[in-house]
Amino acid sequence: MSIIKFEPVRDLETLSQRLQRYFEDFPAFGSEMESSFYPRIDISEDEQYLMVEAEIPGTKKEDIKITLEDNILTIKGEKKREEQKKEHNYYRNERCYGAFTRSFTLPVEVNPDEVEANFEHGMLTLKLAKLQVKPSNTKVIEVK
Repeated sequence: MSIIKFEPVRDLETLSQRLQRYFEDFPAFGSEMESSFYPRIDISEDEQYLMVEAEIPGTKKEDIKITLEDNILTIKGEKKREEQKKEHNYYRNERCYGAFTRSFTLPVEVNPDEVEANFEHGMLTLKLAKLQVKPSNTKVIEVK
């Protein structure tokens, strides 16, 4: 008689994988269903600037609004669905559309008057000048 090791988690993983494959074959139940669009963001810095890069393919720059308030950067926009052609028979329709909002509390204080924004080839690039921290002018006063 052999002993069989019981692994319930493995069975759940197999079920999860089967369900995932099933839903990959049917990404949207009906052509009218729209997925939410969620642009990817990179934030980096150097000595003088904080840089923000956002992938927003298929969006027009007129459909993007950027605000900076109390060191919170907000990027809003909408990726609009193109009109589907009735004479085409679609086999797959996986692209995501819709309105989006991304807000970030910036890791350093920035000067709101020194912000550059550029949108080219689906990439939004922001260059925000850091506020220069003035060294504290502390003087020790001797008590007599």
